Amino acid sequence: MQFSDIIGQQELKKELPELMQDNRLAHALLFLGKEGNGALPLALAFAQFVVCEKVNGKKADPGPSLFGDPEPSTASIRQTDACGVCPSCIKAKQYVHPDIHFSYPVVTKKAGSPPISTDYIAEWREFITQYPYGNVYDWLQFIGAENKQGNITAHECNDIIRKLNLKSFESEYKVLVMWLPEYLGNEGNKLLKLIEEPPANTLFILVAENESLILQTILSRCQLVKVPMLEPAEIEQALVTRNNTDPGIARQVAGVSEGNYREALQLLQHADEDWQSLLRDWLNAVMKTGPVAQVKWVDEMSKLGREKQKQFLRYFNHLLEQSVRLRVLGEAAAAQIGEKDRDFAIRLNKITGIEQQQAIIEELDNAAYYIERNANAKMLFHALTIKLYHIIQDKIVLGV
Repeated sequence: MQFSDIIGQQELKKELPELMQDNRLAHALLFLGKEGNGALPLALAFAQFVVCEKVNGKKADPGPSLFGDPEPSTASIRQTDACGVCPSCIKAKQYVHPDIHFSYPVVTKKAGSPPISTDYIAEWREFITQYPYGNVYDWLQFIGAENKQGNITAHECNDIIRKLNLKSFESEYKVLVMWLPEYLGNEGNKLLKLIEEPPANTLFILVAENESLILQTILSRCQLVKVPMLEPAEIEQALVTRNNTDPGIARQVAGVSEGNYREALQLLQHADEDWQSLLRDWLNAVMKTGPVAQVKWVDEMSKLGREKQKQFLRYFNHLLEQSVRLRVLGEAAAAQIGEKDRDFAIRLNKITGIEQQQAIIEELDNAAYYIERNANAKMLFHALTIKLYHIIQDKIVLGV
């Protein structure tokens, strides 16, 4: 993977090559970013950049010119991306380069044998080719883990130590890309000596989503690279150019995805859902038609799957955020919102004040959190309906 394959992240695409070419590269990097923002693709692209023969001053096409012409010098040319055509790049792109090693959460594959990443290397190559912006849930489902918890075990740490103490096969560098070091238990302390005093030209690239779950002893030994969330415009463009999404749908989905490209792809699967009609029915049941309509709406909502329930809550949240923007920025914000959403956001501003909108957003976030943890949907949406009524009708800001 090359930097040119990655959505957005222009600043990091510029800074990462400079780290290496200015000799400011630490031997252990931690790419820290939320799900779906491209931290893993960035790490993969940087690993390819490190082993690229053109970057390291080797000829991508060795051998003298047939006509005796002098070979152009590349010593003074600063590379901003891997060349993509040298033998090292071709192998790195296929995730088969012998000097780029991978570690990721896995489960036991064969009864009686310890789980290590190498057992799943074929599946890993296929997964990151198809779903480079996928999350750990996608990965564990991809390998058939079902309800098992993935881990990076002590056996995996021993295997990493063994591999990185070998001489490099082809490249000047050996690289370890570890995805989600949060899944390292205390066994991760086995790697401390290796990270602190690595063999020559050994690079650790850790890719994490939650800094607080990483062993502090490992965290303190890494140079932090913060990967920001994607901009809605970047997601919109990627959906149009990479996924052939209709521009209107791409804009709507990008606005709701909260900088998460994986979530945007998930939302596209339900882009034809009429969330606004569902939301209108809910608000009418809360404000006008009363308990019977509320019970009916809750019954219908509880029959939807968890993903659809979360997407509905996210859509409502998105409209509330647009309502706040309209209230604060006025016409400047109106021009950036689709007509259908803008009209609904204006209506929300008529029935709720900014404090009420913020209170509803907080309740929706809490509901989405509990849905992810298998809360009973009927009870959850019934409670949420009651809270919504009191926030809007009685102008009560719950929890304050």
